[in-house]
Amino acid sequence: MDIETKVELITRPPTEEVVTTEELRKLLETEEHPIAYNGWEPSGLVHLGTGLICAYKMKDLIEAGVRFKALLATWHAWINRKLGGDLNLIRRAAEHFRHAWISLGVPADKIEFIYGDELASDREYWRLVLSIAKELTIARVRRTLEIMGRKEIEARHVADLIYTPMQVADIFYLEVQITQLGMDQRKANMVAREVGPKLGFWKPVAVHHHLIMGLQKPPVWPLTKERAKEHLSEVKMSKSIPETAIFIYDEPEVIRAKIRKAFAPPREVDYNPILDYVKHILFREYKSIVIERPAKYGGTVEYHSYSELVKDYMEGKLHPLDLKNAVADYLIKILEPARKYFKYNAEAAETLKLLLGAKITR
Repeated sequence: MDIETKVELITRPPTEEVVTTEELRKLLETEEHPIAYNGWEPSGLVHLGTGLICAYKMKDLIEAGVRFKALLATWHAWINRKLGGDLNLIRRAAEHFRHAWISLGVPADKIEFIYGDELASDREYWRLVLSIAKELTIARVRRTLEIMGRKEIEARHVADLIYTPMQVADIFYLEVQITQLGMDQRKANMVAREVGPKLGFWKPVAVHHHLIMGLQKPPVWPLTKERAKEHLSEVKMSKSIPETAIFIYDEPEVIRAKIRKAFAPPREVDYNPILDYVKHILFREYKSIVIERPAKYGGTVEYHSYSELVKDYMEGKLHPLDLKNAVADYLIKILEPARKYFKYNAEAAETLKLLLGAKITR
């Protein structure tokens, strides 16, 4: 596979930003199989963002010949007090996440699953964490707390300040050359690019993917880009607000009910969650989208591009309810393999049952 095809795969949507594309190209020219990673706190059920969006990018990088390491960051979740701080439950959630991506088509034989416990048991890892911590001021670390799903003012424990040095240490400990995480993790990746060369390491290429929106109305409306950045953790899909999240194993009737209640203002395109799913999921999966509706409302219509669909929506030619019905049908179809997997794989089903009975925290 030529370099430009690899670059195209890695940068294709839902990738939203690459820091930098030039560095990525140079890396691919010198390394046939560079190492990439993403890291997740195993903290509950798996929704469209953690599931589909992350699976898309794993598959893109694997196809591009990249060695992908999936870090199931158990200790990070424990520090962040996920699942009530129950480390044993967090470990079971890690297994649940692994099953989730496999159910969505991520090839298990081409990805390396790494558990946070493995890192935490190595004295050398903690030496690296402290080396990075010595390079950072408290003020700088507080500004990165968005990576924990928190705001600066919410740092009340010393452990909160250890989180960023740990996340940066993960990158160099695992010999990662491409950090492929969500846009909410950008600040940690910028820290890694800054401190890496100071400690004799490299400057990793950062590939950030889009954060899928939750079904709820944003806390401030209308949203500007600046306001969206301020309210990022309240706009993105969250497992801790289950009524505003689509989980990969939700039954068809549940998906339809959630989508029907979703925020989707007529003619409004920006920060509209239903259109967000159309752009980043439906047109990722299908070359065209068919929307069925009665003849009196314009009849069935087929769209071959997102821009074509958005144009009709902005002009009022496509009603939100008709779009919602179509999006629900497509999501049901896309998620069918995951529903079946978690129904018939005994180990996966057991982890799902366990987490359904657990208290999910943000």
